[in-house]
Amino acid sequence: MGLNSSMSYNFSGSVCSWKGMHCDTKKENLIGLKASSLGLSGIIPDTTIGKLAKLQSLDLSNNKITALPSDIWSLGSLKWLNLSSNQISGSLPNNVGNFGLLEVIDLSGNNFSGEIPATVTSLLSLQVLNLAGNGFEWSIPRGILNCKALVSVDLSSNRLNGSLPDGFGAAFPKLKTLNLARNEIHGLDTDFAELMSLTSLNISRNLFKGSVMGVFQGQLKVIDLSMNQFQGHISNVQFNSTYKWSHLVYLDLSENQLSGEISLNLSQAQNLRHLNLAYNRFAIQKFPRIEMLLGLEYLNLSKTNLIGHIPSLANKSLKVLDVSHNNLSGEIPVSLLEKLPLMERYNFSCNNLTLCALGFSPETFKTAFYGSSDSCPIAANPVLIERRGSGHKGLKLALALTLSTVCLLAGLLILAFGCRRKSRKWVVKQPSYKEEQHISGPFSFQTDSTTWVADVKQATSVPVVIFEKPLLNITFADLLSATSNFDRGTLLAEGKFGPVYRGFLPGGIHVAVKVLVHGSTLTDQEAARELEYLGRIKHPNLVPLTGYCLAGDQRIAIYDYMENGNLQNLLHDLPLGVQATEDWSNDTWVEDNNGIQNVGSEGLLTTWAFRHKIALGTARALAFLHHGCSPPIIHRDVKASSVYLDLNLEPRLSDFGLAKIFGTDLEDEIARSSPKSDIYCFGVVLFELITGRKPIGDDYPEEQETNFVSWVRGLVRKNQGSKAIDPKIRDTGPDYQMEEALKIGYLCTADIPSKRPSMQQIVGLLKDIEPRT
Repeated sequence: MGLNSSMSYNFSGSVCSWKGMHCDTKKENLIGLKASSLGLSGIIPDTTIGKLAKLQSLDLSNNKITALPSDIWSLGSLKWLNLSSNQISGSLPNNVGNFGLLEVIDLSGNNFSGEIPATVTSLLSLQVLNLAGNGFEWSIPRGILNCKALVSVDLSSNRLNGSLPDGFGAAFPKLKTLNLARNEIHGLDTDFAELMSLTSLNISRNLFKGSVMGVFQGQLKVIDLSMNQFQGHISNVQFNSTYKWSHLVYLDLSENQLSGEISLNLSQAQNLRHLNLAYNRFAIQKFPRIEMLLGLEYLNLSKTNLIGHIPSLANKSLKVLDVSHNNLSGEIPVSLLEKLPLMERYNFSCNNLTLCALGFSPETFKTAFYGSSDSCPIAANPVLIERRGSGHKGLKLALALTLSTVCLLAGLLILAFGCRRKSRKWVVKQPSYKEEQHISGPFSFQTDSTTWVADVKQATSVPVVIFEKPLLNITFADLLSATSNFDRGTLLAEGKFGPVYRGFLPGGIHVAVKVLVHGSTLTDQEAARELEYLGRIKHPNLVPLTGYCLAGDQRIAIYDYMENGNLQNLLHDLPLGVQATEDWSNDTWVEDNNGIQNVGSEGLLTTWAFRHKIALGTARALAFLHHGCSPPIIHRDVKASSVYLDLNLEPRLSDFGLAKIFGTDLEDEIARSSPKSDIYCFGVVLFELITGRKPIGDDYPEEQETNFVSWVRGLVRKNQGSKAIDPKIRDTGPDYQMEEALKIGYLCTADIPSKRPSMQQIVGLLKDIEPRT
């Protein structure tokens, strides 16, 4: 174990005098050890900390420790354990149950994986449980219900799924803080019904459903239900007489399915500082009355169906304001405009507003006020006009006003075309990007097998939406520049849905740009709504949808770029991480700080553990789409080229949800599709991973009249599955494990769909196979 610290110790004196050491009153036993932020690294050796039999408090946080000593679990007197912000990996042993007196355990910010041990049931004195920022999986163990002394629980940013144990709310009468954010946990509002001491609840980015009304209860000061599936009218919450609105400080209900009017008991919420209701399904209504919220610092009402005028907003504490993507109209109040330079962030884009933009830079006007019109007069200052000679005074004023009106009308026409994205046919030559700003569409592009047309007016008039950076002013012109005018040199692939290009958008955003070339029966508004919904679907094994662009009839989906290619290249075409044919004589792994640069036949490609990892990650992605989304999402195009590897070589499934946005030629296929069709295709991918064979194009001399799936299924049926194993991975793991995986593929490819297992069952079967790493 390494130590990198300037701390010095007086080894001639008593250990009890050292900094960070605390002894009992008799100076005989060490009861407290604090070694936080000392640069400790590596593995803690046995017979070191484990010898401190009377230790009650241990703090090793903010180091680079990678593993714990086996004898640490013998510290039966331990009451306080803080190992946060280290690099400890692997599963958390059941031995944690030995800490019967433990009151605080903080393991956050490590790399723990596997299940939360069921032995937490022994920690009857536990008050603080913090496992945030790890890779814990499966459900929260039922044994946690025995920890009735809990005051704070933080399980955020893991991979937990399933539902909360029955009786969860009633089990914790003292619980004040509960954070389950960024997991895949299912549940209902009733799961929290009896947590009457709770003051802070964060369950954002999960799969909770039910009535939003049921969550408002008790002493809650912080409520974050964002990115779930809650429904109902929030106006009904006011009829919950047990909830004290005066307690509320933080409220985030964004990205749910709330409806009705925005009518909360705001007059009683005098202490509210943060209010986010964005991206719900509220009824068309006027701007809510928030003038009584004098301490409000954050307000996000983006895409909440607001109409009419924006009030003056007397809230002096306001630092962040977002009212974008509504149908607000009229002048932005001058009193509000004067406050904006003092704010941290604001966004009025995609409305029908007007303002005098003299106090804002052109860049700010394009981003924060996109779609608004500038009502400032073009003429000189009226004071100067009055001072000029009387002879031509009236003529000059009339000329100025006329010029102002003409320019204003021209600006409104341009913005009308830009915001509404109405298509219009223009006959022009195909331009280079350098000429683009002076010409009009349509823009025509061609790949090896596809020709497509972006029927737009001007490239700079069609916006590109980037979900995580809504204030970026990116347009179709930037897509042209990023992809070298959709040149074949930037072409990554030509798939079922259309060509995919590589590019860098402004701000250094590395993206893959997929053009859905077959058109769509959806309107622009319907397509935008569907793409925004897909953009909110997050899972560690899905390729994130970064944004989109509606270019005439074409729908363009923008994804995070996956640095290490796809499974098709990995198995059959190119070395991993390479997108073009070059000299592959250098057949080795080359790693740097940015990940894998080139992989040949000697890399992880040839290990059973790596291929199992790809299979399990892909299965998890499909299980999430089938069972974790409401309504379920059927992929409809699962194949090796849809499975990508990110910078950390984690498998990620792409193209989910695109079939609904696709064209009319897929309607019959969509009608026939079901989760079972995805499961069959996953079985084919699983066969590919184990056999190394292509699903189309490979020959089988021993059975010439057969295809890939029939060949593998025939061998499995005869208990000869080992004959199908790829020779490259045969000696990297037990044959029986690979044969078990072939049997899972056999189940997936059953002729009768009803005999195929669900994706949740497949995940469980694959997890039961534990290859040697």
